Amino acid sequence: MSFVLRACLAVAAVASSGCLTLHAQLVDASVQKPSNVAVYFTVDTFTGQPVPGLTAEQFHIYEDDKLVSPFESKQTILNPEVAAMHYTLLLVDMSGSVTQSGSLPALEEAVARFTSRVEKFQQTAIFGFDGRPEIVQLRGFSAGGGAASLGAFQSKDPSTNLNGAVVKAIDVLNKQLQHAPTPLRFGTLVVFTDGTDHAARVKREDLMKALGDVSFDIFVIGVGAEIDPGELNAIGRTGVALSKDPASVGVQFDQMAARIEGYSKRFYLLGYCSPARAGEHELRVEPFTPDGKRGGLVYRFNANGFTPNCDHNRKPTFDVKNPRLNKKQHG
Repeated sequence: MSFVLRACLAVAAVASSGCLTLHAQLVDASVQKPSNVAVYFTVDTFTGQPVPGLTAEQFHIYEDDKLVSPFESKQTILNPEVAAMHYTLLLVDMSGSVTQSGSLPALEEAVARFTSRVEKFQQTAIFGFDGRPEIVQLRGFSAGGGAASLGAFQSKDPSTNLNGAVVKAIDVLNKQLQHAPTPLRFGTLVVFTDGTDHAARVKREDLMKALGDVSFDIFVIGVGAEIDPGELNAIGRTGVALSKDPASVGVQFDQMAARIEGYSKRFYLLGYCSPARAGEHELRVEPFTPDGKRGGLVYRFNANGFTPNCDHNRKPTFDVKNPRLNKKQHG
């Protein structure tokens, strides 16, 4: 079935009914008989803040500029896990400045709170690094797997191989995304460090090349007197949480967890039964909030062969052979 995606804003239609203040971005769509249409998309404000918690009733669906009755379409928010998997890899600095400074208990508590919060929406894994070339898996990817014991990490080199560890973590996350069981896969790398790269195993230019070759999100949490904001901002291209105060490690992890949680909830899988029975049609989905914010996205689909008796809860059929890999979650 041929169809044309247009991930754009329905400016003309929405502008007539109020200020366009929401940005709805299409990720992928599914069309299947008898008359099922499903769209997977994100909703943010135009300032980049996620808009979580919208219900099926907070979306207007139009076909060819005609409002589709929610009673006729049976529009619903489908479980996104049937179509998409989100993975977060937490890379933790376990160099001598961390393990020998007495700060490990506070770090372990912060990591536990972080994973407990994020794993409600994503599969998470924890890896540690020190001065050696490789990174060490402390917990593999899982949902609800609990925190790993950082105390079990056995340091073999007290130096800090930050650049090399980031490159290795990128490779691990890429492989996880490649083998995910769903057609839509999203990754996030979160790096914690209390300092800078001392091992010099990987040159800065090689690190920058590795960062430039990925499209998933990369955040950095940097806490301690030795952090280099310029270095960490270059790594944390999606966002950073930095503080020179070692006592703030818990606060920085909590803020990052809240940010990832909010962006996880900005994804919506909206399904409905189309009243169309033949021909090409333009679907417009308009999210709206109680305080008057509105937005829209447009998608064209072919309804040839559509019939009644549609189950609005039917699992969508995204393209498994050509998955959407490494799509940025956060803007």
